[in-house]
Order: sequence, then structure tokens, then C-alpha cells
Amino acid sequence: MTATRPARPPGKVRAARLTDLAALGELSRLCQSDDPATRSLGLPVSGPPIGVFSLFRLPLGAFRPNDLMYVFEQEGRIAGLLRVEREASRDEWTVVELDGVGMGDAGDIRYRLIQQLLREGAKRAAARFHVACADADGNIELFMQAGFIRYGEERILFRPAGTELPAPWSDARAEEVGIRSAQQVDALALQRLYEAVTPQPVVRLEAIRLPDWERQGTHWRVPRSSLAPILRFADVEGYVQATAGGGKDGTQLDAFLQVGVAKEYQPHYMKLIARPEADVSDLIEYGLGIIAAQTTRGGDHRLDHGVIAPVRTYEAPIDRRFEEAAFGYIATVTLLMKETLVRVAEPALVPAGVR
Repeated sequence: MTATRPARPPGKVRAARLTDLAALGELSRLCQSDDPATRSLGLPVSGPPIGVFSLFRLPLGAFRPNDLMYVFEQEGRIAGLLRVEREASRDEWTVVELDGVGMGDAGDIRYRLIQQLLREGAKRAAARFHVACADADGNIELFMQAGFIRYGEERILFRPAGTELPAPWSDARAEEVGIRSAQQVDALALQRLYEAVTPQPVVRLEAIRLPDWERQGTHWRVPRSSLAPILRFADVEGYVQATAGGGKDGTQLDAFLQVGVAKEYQPHYMKLIARPEADVSDLIEYGLGIIAAQTTRGGDHRLDHGVIAPVRTYEAPIDRRFEEAAFGYIATVTLLMKETLVRVAEPALVPAGVR
């Protein structure tokens, strides 16, 4: 007797409406809890390790015109949620939230939401789909079943709320160690730095190009991280640390740091890439000083936010430098991606007579 596949849960996938806001907020909060009947991406964005804030408290609060949101409606109630950030400049979509409710149906609900995402992406010529998730609740298996591949992991480090921040650096002190603001003319040097510290398979998959490094500011998404699409900062500032002597061509960089200062009730953000031989302790302290300077203007102290920093496993020893600056490990997340473009091998000449 052959086993039969369980019937799909009754219901339908549709685009979210503004009238769904209250139900979506409740569903999102429920799925970030420890309720065994719920499923989520499992990102460390709420709960005791960080504090009382929740980055998912209002799913539509940070909704942008390019973003998409779908829900699974079942018997008049919302049982699933898919929230996607679209990067229009690169035709890349990032799954920010994927929730499902139902002891036996949550997995199937989320799979149907992903299938809707892939169909919609095919219509709109999406080049790549990205997602970061915890290795729990069948997350990785769910995405791999939909054709995603896993290509990396990130350790999430957190500097607790209330921990005293170092004093802001003076311009003269920063100049002594080669730290300055990143500029558009640094694009080539940043691309070289990224390629020097990132494994070639990851470089090929992420396909970051010079124009991506030139787009600095609010929507700057390079280098990628699991948390940048969630945190949604008003602005992201970039800083570089030049190699002593400038390297071979006078423009070589040892490290690049992104700093996002929270304007709402969420943690501040730091993302760092650096050459393994570079000592980035000064750059981390400098970044924390930037956060201190921007959060204490006019006597407004917001140390309760804390600072979060994702570090990929191949980026050691950056994680140890963060730990020396009072950061602690809270979670590991897996990075997955699905490409829709077909890669064509470049033609090559072969000697005459070779078949």
C-alpha cells in the first residue's frame, strides 16, 4: 500500500492589504515566540538575548514602495506571512520575514508562500532571491526544496544595551591610523578588498560590481548581511582604513566598516570586512565612537539600543576583535540564495585538431 501525500491546507495566498495590519502584527509577534505551533526564519531579532524590542513589531511600518508582502488566508484569518525587500538597482529580492501558524500546516503554508514569491519573481525578472535563517524548524530544508542553495553562515554578535560606548575620536587621531569616510572614488579599492577576503564561490554568487560600491548611503546593501534588510536605517555611513603606505598602487585598503545608527527602538548596526592580517581594533572603536557621538547629541542618551554585528564564518579573526570590544555571540544564521539567471561559460580557443 503506497503512502499518500497529505492534502494541502485549505486557503489561498494573496497580496497583503492595509486592512491586514493588525492581524499581521499579531501573527508576526506570535511567530517570534517559542510557540511550537508557529514557524519563522528564526533570526535573533527579539527576545531576552537582545532586550525588549522587536524588529518585527510592525511589519508594514518599514514597508517601502518596492517591497512586497503576501499573506496566506485560511477560513477568514491570516495564517501565514511573507515579506520581501526588492533591490531595484540589482533586481534582487530578499526574504525578510516568513511566518506560518498551525501545528501541522505551518510548513506547507510557508512553502506555498515561497512558491508564490518565485512565480511573482519570474514575472518581474528577479535575478536572485536571498534569505537568511536559523537552522531550525525545517527552514533550510524548506528553501532547498524550493531550489535555494546554502553558501555561507554568519555569526551574530551583540554588544549589550547600557554598555558604555567609547568616546568619539578626533579627526587628527583617525587620520593617524588611516581612518576616513568612504567615498565613491574608493569603489575600485573596495571591490579589490572584498575579492581579497571573500572566497571566490561567494564572490561569483553575490556578483557585486563596481557600481554597487559607488552607491553609498541609505540603500547601500554591499557588503550583504543577514540583518541589513531587517534593520532599515535612515542612513548607513561607510568608513575605510587605508593600508600603511598605500600598498602597491597607493589606494589599497585594509578594512571597510558600515555603521547604522538606530533612529527607532532597534539596535545600532556595524558590518566590517577586513584583510586577515589587518588589526581592526581601532576601526571598531572608531565606529562605536561614531554611534556615541550621534546618540548623545543634545543630551539624548540612547545606550539602551545596543549594537549588533554580523560576521561571516570565513571572516575570522574579525569576530575576536568584536569580542574584545565587549560584543558577545548570540546566534548563527545560514545564508541561502536562488539564481534565476543562466550562467553561460565563456567560449575558449582550443588547438587545431583537438576534438
